[in-house]
Amino acid sequence: MSERNGAVEAGSVDGTYDIAVIGGGPGGYVAAAYAAKKGAKVVLVEKDTPGGTCLNRGCIPTKALIRTAEVYKTLQEAGRYGCRAEKVEVDFKKAMARKDRVVKGLVKGVEALLARRGVTVIRGWGRLMDGETVVVSYGDGRESLLKARHIILATGSEPVTLSIPGASSEAVIDSTQALELDALPESMIVIGGGVIGMEFAFIFTRLGAKVTVIEYMDQILPSVDEDLAQEVFRSARTAGIQIFTKARATAITPTDAGLAVALEDAATGQQLPEIAAEKVLMAVGRRPLIEGLGVVEVGIELDPMTRGIKVNERMQTNIDSIYAIGDVTGKVMLAHAASHQGLVAVDNILGQESRMDYSAVPNAIFTDPEIASVGVTEKEAAARNLNIRVGRFPFAANGKASTLGTSRGFVKLIADADTGRIIGGGVVGPGATDLIAEITLAVQHRLTVEQVARTIHAHPTLPEAIFEAAWAAESGALHLAD
Repeated sequence: MSERNGAVEAGSVDGTYDIAVIGGGPGGYVAAAYAAKKGAKVVLVEKDTPGGTCLNRGCIPTKALIRTAEVYKTLQEAGRYGCRAEKVEVDFKKAMARKDRVVKGLVKGVEALLARRGVTVIRGWGRLMDGETVVVSYGDGRESLLKARHIILATGSEPVTLSIPGASSEAVIDSTQALELDALPESMIVIGGGVIGMEFAFIFTRLGAKVTVIEYMDQILPSVDEDLAQEVFRSARTAGIQIFTKARATAITPTDAGLAVALEDAATGQQLPEIAAEKVLMAVGRRPLIEGLGVVEVGIELDPMTRGIKVNERMQTNIDSIYAIGDVTGKVMLAHAASHQGLVAVDNILGQESRMDYSAVPNAIFTDPEIASVGVTEKEAAARNLNIRVGRFPFAANGKASTLGTSRGFVKLIADADTGRIIGGGVVGPGATDLIAEITLAVQHRLTVEQVARTIHAHPTLPEAIFEAAWAAESGALHLAD
C-alpha cells in the first residue's frame, strides 16, 4: 500500500480500523476528523474530492456565484449610495473561475485537516460486504478490502429528474451541470421553486439571464411559512423572474432557440401557455444515494418515508456496527445537520451516549432577500393546535438595515403562549442566514422571549431586530408605535 497527498492508491489495505467512513461530504469528513481527534484509527473512503456535494457542487460554489451577483447588483445600484460606476459588466468565465478557486481552496483545507488528524483517505467507491468489511472499487477493475469495527455510511444524495418527455435533452441540466456552464444562457426555465430552484433563479437573473420558475405547489419555497416566502416572491417578481405556481411541466420539446416547455394547471389539468428558453434547469429535489452501496445485500433496513437508510436517534442502523448520517438517511438534507449527525454517531461508537435532536436545526436559504428559519413554524403550530405568541419586527424600522439600503423583510419569533419559551422563528431580509444563529441558540436552550428582550444588543446592528421581535412577543416592540 502506498500513500501520496493523503490518498491511498489502489491495492490491498492492511490492518483493521476502528471506524470506516464511506463518503467524504460534510457528514463523512467531519465524522472522520472528529473520530480521529478522539483517538480512533479512521479510514475515509471517497470516490471523488473530499467535501462532497456541499463543498464541490452545492453550498459553496452556489454561494460564490451569489456573491458575484451581489457585487454586480451593488455596482448597478451605486448611484443610490452616492457613487458612480459606469459600464458595469459580468465576466461569466471569470466569475466561474473565482467559484472554482474558492472551492479548491476549501478542498485543500479539508484534505489538510484529515491529514493532520491522521485519517487514512482512500480514493475509491466503497460498498458493504458485511457489518465489518468494506469493498473498495477503484474504477479500473481493481478492488481491495478493508476491515473496521464500525462503519459510517455518508454517501449523500443525488439530484432527482422528472420523468417527462424530453427531460433527457442535452439542454436540460441539473444543479451540478448549472455550476459547470461555460457561458451565461440568455434565458432559463427552472422546474422547481424550492430552495435549490430559487437560489439558482436569483443567481442567473442577477447575472443577466431571463428566468422563469415553475412550481407545482401553491407557493414558492413551500417548506417555509407563507409570510416569509411572500417576501421572496415579491422580490423575485421585482427582479424580473416570471413565476408559475400550481403548475406542472408536462413535456420538453427542442426548438431552434433552445427548448419549449408545455405546462398545465396542477389542480385542474388545464393547458397553460407554452414557455421557451435556452436552458431548462431541473431542480425538483434530491434523493438518498444508496445504489451500489450494498445496503440491501447486507440487510440494512430502509425508511419507506424518506427512501433513505433507517436509523435511530443514535444514528445506528438495524445492524449494530453500521451507522448512517446525512442525506443518505433522507431525514434532514442539510450539510450542517449531516455534520452534527456525524458527531452523534462517533460519540456513540466510542462509548459516549448521544442522541440526535432535530428540534433546533436551522434552515438557510440564500435568495434575495435571504430566508432562514428554525424550530416550529406558524404553519406547524396551527396544525398541532399549539397555543403560541408571535413577535414580529420589520427591518424597515432597523437602523442598520436602513444604512445598508436593504430594509425589506422582518424577524419573527414564535413562543409558547404559557411559558414564553421560544420554540421557533424566522428571518427574511438582510443577513438572515447569519441572524438565525441567535434564534437557534434560543430554541436549543429553551430561552424565553423575556430573556432575549432583556439581553443588551449592540446598536446599530441587524440583531436588534431579534431583540425587538422578542419585545413584540412579550409586551410590544420598543421602536414600533402601538
